[in-house]
Amino acid sequence: MDTGSGEAGEVAVAADGMKSDTAGVPRDQTDDKAGGEAVRGSRAPEFVKTRRMLHLSWQVGVFILGLAVVVAGVIMLPLPGPGWVVIFCGMAIWATEFVWAQLVLRWTKRKVTEAAQRALDPEVRRRNIILTVVGLVIMAVLGGIYLWKFGFEMPWNIKDQ
Repeated sequence: MDTGSGEAGEVAVAADGMKSDTAGVPRDQTDDKAGGEAVRGSRAPEFVKTRRMLHLSWQVGVFILGLAVVVAGVIMLPLPGPGWVVIFCGMAIWATEFVWAQLVLRWTKRKVTEAAQRALDPEVRRRNIILTVVGLVIMAVLGGIYLWKFGFEMPWNIKDQ
């Protein structure tokens, strides 16, 4: 853990573990397109950021728009529709202005990536295939018993025997 000081262009690791350039600005808050880290905070246009009331109005508008999209996604959860996708879109709208939403979105992306990697693990895939086959065999046996006992009769048309 080097607090580091050096010549221009060097990168140092501060005591908190964040990389920073020699100007003292944390790297994850700079617009470093080559590094892949996005800028945290508001992405409002500069003329909006420079005017306090306009920026506050902008943030309120973004919050309301994001809230409407998230609420629509929550409504879609029990109804037909892509509920979770819409909720994540609302979070992405919020992430354009609010650091907390950016952190939640980054955490969610990391967890989804980890889950996808675990799902692609050959051992887990083999287990899932075995469980699926066992489940299908059980359903086929139950379906055969139903057909043997009742024939092609619908369940609501079966009379007590």
